[in-house]
Amino acid sequence: MTLTEKQQQVADDLAIIDDPQERLAAVVDRAKRLPPLPASERTEANRVHGCVSVVYLTGTVDADGHCQFHCDADSPLVRGLVALLCNFFSGATPAEIAASDTDPLGALELTRSLSPTRQNGLASARAAIRAFATAHA
Repeated sequence: MTLTEKQQQVADDLAIIDDPQERLAAVVDRAKRLPPLPASERTEANRVHGCVSVVYLTGTVDADGHCQFHCDADSPLVRGLVALLCNFFSGATPAEIAASDTDPLGALELTRSLSPTRQNGLASARAAIRAFATAHA
């Protein structure tokens, strides 16, 4: 599945929720079920700079050549949104991610009601995912 197709699938999943605030709440609820990032991965090297909240993001490339991303954040809202980014880009190849300018959060209108500093922080998280992919493409 391409990233564009995956974005449409996520949009379809969230389309049943009309209210943007309720959509955000659903994203946060999903992230609550994720395990926290191990303390060993909460390092300065894995920290996403540019976020007001403390955000950690890690990436690996599995044996099949697909990226897997994991994250954690001190803010439940940011954790939910960054987890959505990680889930969205996980499973794609580094080349697919590096070549894509897909912004699933913007396309799903999840960032519309966020402050500019939160929007910038999420852009930094997306940039960290692309940087990882570019380095491994």
